Amino acid sequence: MLSQLDFYAAKLAYEMDAADVWSALQAGEKLVLIDARAEEAFLKETLPGAVSVPHRTMDEASTAHLPRDAVLVSFCDGIGCNASTKGALKLARLGFNVRELQGGLDWWVRDGYATTARAGVSVSCAC
Repeated sequence: MLSQLDFYAAKLAYEMDAADVWSALQAGEKLVLIDARAEEAFLKETLPGAVSVPHRTMDEASTAHLPRDAVLVSFCDGIGCNASTKGALKLARLGFNVRELQGGLDWWVRDGYATTARAGVSVSCAC
């Protein structure tokens, strides 16, 4: 059985919040923000520098352009959406180093970061 310490350590190894992503980008870490929602949602609003790869279409061909030496951060709308989890699972199965953005686009905005549709603190993505 997994201990509490192991559980929380594993959880933090595979999840990031908006501040974690912001700090990693500011530190120059190689992250690729993956919008796992449908293309229509991506076109309406997304994180600056994000790449649209809907989880429903993820396979070897649709992810061939993604770098293998970066951390892929899967995200969706927020806690009412599980596209980021489905995307993270598919990307991990394809052999990528993946993390999931907790709270998704909703908490990103709540924390004051810019999106393609809203002002806020700008993000430089090494995508």
